[in-house]
Amino acid sequence: MNFDFKEEQLQFADALRRWVGRGYDFEKRRAIVRSDSGIDDRAWATLAELGMTALPVAEEHGGFGGSAVDMFVVMQELGRGLVVEPYLATMLGAEFLRLGGGHGELLAQVAGGELKLACALGERQSRHELNDIATRAEAHDAGWRLEGEKKAVLHGAAAGVLIVSARTGGGQRDAQGISLFALPADTPGITVTGYRTLDGMRAADVRLEGVLAPQASLIGKAGEGAAILEAAADYGAGLLCAEALGAMQALFDATLDYLKTRQQFGVPIGKFQGLQHRMADMYMHLEQARSMALLAAVRLAEGADGERRRAVSAAKYRVGQAARFIGQQAIQLHGGMGVTDELPASHYFKRLSMIELTLGDSDHHLARFASLPGFAPEAA
Repeated sequence: MNFDFKEEQLQFADALRRWVGRGYDFEKRRAIVRSDSGIDDRAWATLAELGMTALPVAEEHGGFGGSAVDMFVVMQELGRGLVVEPYLATMLGAEFLRLGGGHGELLAQVAGGELKLACALGERQSRHELNDIATRAEAHDAGWRLEGEKKAVLHGAAAGVLIVSARTGGGQRDAQGISLFALPADTPGITVTGYRTLDGMRAADVRLEGVLAPQASLIGKAGEGAAILEAAADYGAGLLCAEALGAMQALFDATLDYLKTRQQFGVPIGKFQGLQHRMADMYMHLEQARSMALLAAVRLAEGADGERRRAVSAAKYRVGQAARFIGQQAIQLHGGMGVTDELPASHYFKRLSMIELTLGDSDHHLARFASLPGFAPEAA
């Protein structure tokens, strides 16, 4: 299998890296995080101009039809730059629309950078089990009536359309009976309460009270949304793994530079063998995580459900372990400066910590991997 990136993919990565270095440096990011909205419209417009919003959208809707491997390249650079714009949330929402079919007008708006999406999936009791849904959708006239509440919706306050999971049948944790809806954020009955998260991103709680949704808002078929929900969540987890790789690489590079410049006893501390060993351990974690994340991207691009589940859970677990190790080591090697707001190291560590908790933490994906067929020999 050839793991070399194509020329077009490298060009995308280079364009993003140059933009981050030129117009989205660390101080610019800090200013955006402190702003009222937590995002920058000019930065979003630049992402659209560079073709990033159109990348995963099908050509028939004005996109480039990019694969998960193409997105892997982009997300690495966004992670390296600690970009806080709602790109991940929007691309995950676009994946829901793609898998469900239809909604071409929304996808065309996403491709053009005119529309931001957010995915309202998690609830107070659900933690990492996205099938645990208490929000209800009942048939009403020619559409649906939704009642419930969603928690920690990434960039929920910035979205023009919300992708909402609700139960139209079955028990609270059943796979059957899950339906998905694309709802304009200004629909009467929807209340969005935004807030800033630990890593400088924005999230929101979304309350749905008597929300009337037309039949056309349904994504896929009523009661059959579980497969779309799982596939899209795996896609999002794969993007998070790629973003984490970019952040870990940047944090590793920053730590290495610090060891070369910080002096103790008249020499750079990087000359101390004990610290060299720790950097070597960080590098091994980084490269192992890179291999697993790239394999997950390949499996997502291939589309086989069984291999996709296995590779994504393995990658999310390995990346989570690497992120924790590299983040903790980097903070310690930076000394007291490592935890200050003025140094990028603390911001990378916070973002990596949040990635670990998004769309399933390491324990969740380890348990999921172990539950898949073929992990353990069948009992006699």
